[in-house]
Amino acid sequence: MSSPESVVGLSRRQFLARSAASAALAVVAAPLVPGSSGVSLLASDALASPLRGASAPPIGIELYAVRRELARDLPATLSAVAAMGYSVVEFYAPYLGWTLPYAKQVRTRLDDLGLRCYSTHNPFASFTPGDTMGKAIEINQILGARHVILASPPADAKGLEDWKRVSGQLTAAVNQFAPHGLLVGFHNHLVEWTPLAGGVRIMDVIAANTPPEFVLQLDVGTCLEAGVDPIGWIQANPGRIRSIHLKDWAPGTDVEEKSFRVLFGEGVGPWQRIVAAAEAVGGVEFYLMEQEGSRYTELETARRCLDTWRAMRKSG
Repeated sequence: MSSPESVVGLSRRQFLARSAASAALAVVAAPLVPGSSGVSLLASDALASPLRGASAPPIGIELYAVRRELARDLPATLSAVAAMGYSVVEFYAPYLGWTLPYAKQVRTRLDDLGLRCYSTHNPFASFTPGDTMGKAIEINQILGARHVILASPPADAKGLEDWKRVSGQLTAAVNQFAPHGLLVGFHNHLVEWTPLAGGVRIMDVIAANTPPEFVLQLDVGTCLEAGVDPIGWIQANPGRIRSIHLKDWAPGTDVEEKSFRVLFGEGVGPWQRIVAAAEAVGGVEFYLMEQEGSRYTELETARRCLDTWRAMRKSG
């Protein structure tokens, strides 16, 4: 079992590759609310009603962006992002290492801070019938999540038929999660924009072979890196882009502080147009800021990105 210290130095793609191999990654379970009784499995306004219909989708953060801080002190990290003004968080794969009582403490902490967890990132084992799927359902219900997102596909998914098989498994999971008030989805990476033999892209295979309620969580950064038009993708999949990772990208290297090291708004993303398309046709319910690393500390990066987002929303 990997310790938190063994994963914080990895790139996002390296981490996801490892988390796909093991759903039992641990995260520091620092005491949150001593003596807390936790919450009911169904005590969530997010589960009781759809998120759509709000005049402005809330802004959140994928907690991988502050992974070192999270591993060091989860309660303090949640407090810090709430104080900045984030209202939503997305936990990533190590959350499956929590016990159910600890998950209830996390939920209580979220409630105390006015934070909501509407989605989580998960390894493929969460979508395969068994103990991991059962635990994922329980913890997501405790947290009040609505979207359970596949963060990394199985390593043996290579060709067209493999991806059709994976899409079929995800479709089966849609039906298994639905009675629990949960939607299933997929988070794109660079490889899924690359055409397979025959010219079809993996993302198109997934979209064509999953039901309309299947969430196509858009990571804008990897879309830009692949040279794909994110606005065209949103328009081609109306109502399915329920959440978006606000990750920017610019040509260049990490050494040059380019690639994914640019802050939100410093790259080539046409953000005003992306947001307009997401809210007009994409069906976006919430946004999630994400950063793989920058010239600033994790918390300072999160703050600066949020400041840029607010300024953009105000000017738009």
